[in-house]
Amino acid sequence: MTNNDIDYLARLRRLDCCAVSDALDRLKLTGAVTGLPQQSGKGRIAGRAVTVRLGAGEPPPGPPRHLGTTAVEAADANSVIVVEQRTGLEAGCWGGLLTLGAKVRGVAGVVADGPVRDIDEARGYEFPIFTNKTTSFTARGRVVEKATNQPVSIGDVTVRPGDYVVADNSAVIFISPDDIARVVEAAEEIVGREAAMAKAILSGTPISEVMGGAYEHMLTGDLT
Repeated sequence: MTNNDIDYLARLRRLDCCAVSDALDRLKLTGAVTGLPQQSGKGRIAGRAVTVRLGAGEPPPGPPRHLGTTAVEAADANSVIVVEQRTGLEAGCWGGLLTLGAKVRGVAGVVADGPVRDIDEARGYEFPIFTNKTTSFTARGRVVEKATNQPVSIGDVTVRPGDYVVADNSAVIFISPDDIARVVEAAEEIVGREAAMAKAILSGTPISEVMGGAYEHMLTGDLT
């Protein structure tokens, strides 16, 4: 990971997902997924995606491995593990021992489109997990790992290995490395403008004046 990558992650951790979503709108990009609330841990996370896709049927040929373990061992403190389990089967795509393994490696967190089990253990470890469903049902005999570090589907977004991920209680957002510079710069500009507007409100400026034409045109990047 380059110094630029580390810098972008540090900047993402300071940006709330609403500002990043506004930046995507301004730039006519997609990547925001709602409906994946934070079920454990606290605070915003950011990292590069390590992806896992689960499915029904038989695992790919090769030595047997427990699902998710390859991703855990490929991840580090600058990683978010992103899991797809969209089979419709009630089966956990992530669980307590995987959470512990990720916690020990310092992984930033997990985003799962699919059921996660042992969520109380994750809360006990204070490990961030964002998911749309929890369950008690094991993956054993129900789903298997189909691929690691291949594209996955989360909501209506295709996530590729190495995509930037930022998540908080508003959304989970995925950003291509090709777009990260302009997205971060646009989001930082939006945050700066909103901070100035908040300061004006606190100083007594009527909110209708603060949130007038300037606010409505904020996403265009042109307030003239």
